[in-house]
Amino acid sequence: MSTPKEIEIKLELSPASLPRLKKIPLIRALKGAARRSAEVSVYFDTDKHKLQKKGLMLRVRRIGNRYIQTIKATGQSGLFERDEWESDLASAEPDLDLARGTALEPLIGRKFRRQLQPVFETRVERIVYPVIRDKGEIAFTVDHGKIDAGRRSAPLCEVELELKRGSQAELFDVARELMQAVPAGLEFRSKSQRGYELLEDARDAPATAARIDLAAGIDTRDGFKAIGRACLRQIVGNEPALLKGDPEGVHQMRVGLRRLRAALSLFADILSDPQTAAIKTGLRWLQGELGPAREFEVLMKRVVAPVKKRRARWDGVPALSQELAEKREAALARAQDAVQSTRSRALTLDIAAWLEAGDWTRLRDDLVRDLGDMPIEVSAARQLSRRWKKIRRRGKAIARLDAKSRHKLRIQTKKVRYAAEFFGNLFPGKRAAKRRKRFLPALEALQDALGDLNDIAVHEDLIGATGMRRRRASRKRAFAAGVLMGHEDARLDAALAAAVGAYADLGKVKRFWA
Repeated sequence: MSTPKEIEIKLELSPASLPRLKKIPLIRALKGAARRSAEVSVYFDTDKHKLQKKGLMLRVRRIGNRYIQTIKATGQSGLFERDEWESDLASAEPDLDLARGTALEPLIGRKFRRQLQPVFETRVERIVYPVIRDKGEIAFTVDHGKIDAGRRSAPLCEVELELKRGSQAELFDVARELMQAVPAGLEFRSKSQRGYELLEDARDAPATAARIDLAAGIDTRDGFKAIGRACLRQIVGNEPALLKGDPEGVHQMRVGLRRLRAALSLFADILSDPQTAAIKTGLRWLQGELGPAREFEVLMKRVVAPVKKRRARWDGVPALSQELAEKREAALARAQDAVQSTRSRALTLDIAAWLEAGDWTRLRDDLVRDLGDMPIEVSAARQLSRRWKKIRRRGKAIARLDAKSRHKLRIQTKKVRYAAEFFGNLFPGKRAAKRRKRFLPALEALQDALGDLNDIAVHEDLIGATGMRRRRASRKRAFAAGVLMGHEDARLDAALAAAVGAYADLGKVKRFWA
């Protein structure tokens, strides 16, 4: 049985890019011929997908006349690390007796053995290049084929870079060189995850924020790493949905970006280096590229559609709504171009490399190092308290704040909400759990109310720029713009009252942290 650890970066690319791989200097410099093989891998689980729910994978792979059983376990230990156990088999059937001493062992019983069955398979042509040795030892493999889940199938084309010896920084260097040579992007989903997506008809579905369970007692650096990894998974995980044109994919990718930016703010005390500054710049750029697509989508759904339904025949309304729809499509195309750009794909790899082995992880400054060594629950309580005070102070004047000040309060509220989600499980006990259960909905209600006020301001700007500030705007266009803006103006008083009420309700709940 092999050593139970795998450190691997996976890159997804188009099959049309495969010929270009052979021509890049990194590959041409390798000594020895590449080896090709046809591999069929069958994945096993119960009909209720018990292994998947436990973060486990069991497969049997056939290579020629050889059968190999593999068990993998995933967790929050890293973006690119998985526990792995391999054993040779005599046949295509899994041998659970060989799973003793693995993460699968606690599940093994008579009922589990009866329920275990094949659920999907992959068929790939695998090209194994000679090990890259000038930068540690890195196995370089290309898989091209498909995932077959019965009634559904999906193409598969990916590069796997597995670290055999050396540092993760060297592994990222090779990945970066490949991404500069061919259009490829990070892929965090394993083949098994993609297979389950096919089974559940969830391929290219938007990815929501995953639950983050931080262990009390870990240091602040490791706490930030776990949070950053989860945020990056959400960002990258929404690329398929966004490229498909799903508005929810745009929204959820922006949520992932905002959560990561919030984490950078929460952990700013240990993140004060040039690499971090570059990451912040990249995140601001990508969020800015996605922003208009989300803004026009919300405008069309919440303002234009209701007005058009009631006032479809009013002068100028159809023409203006059509122009706004075209702007929404242009904004979506802009977002899609950004996500597929070399800059965006390099950014996600840089974030991953920075999270795992960035300069911030080994700063020599004594104060910064001491802050990083601090238990995560201590850091969490300090951040929650400090930022909670800001909301309480600024929120008292919420009825008198202008749009810009309300927006700042909204951002502060959002950061506290994300912090409460990041750190929630660090404060145990029934009382803390009960308070947190009340605190989060109250905080979310204030965020939503402030978000509604911000939407009104944004919508009025978008409508005005399209229908009233445009040169030679016709009387009909100006009238239609006035109708849409009137729809938003009519909501302003109620939205402001809702924000005032939400703040008052939030003031009645008690904080859940120490």
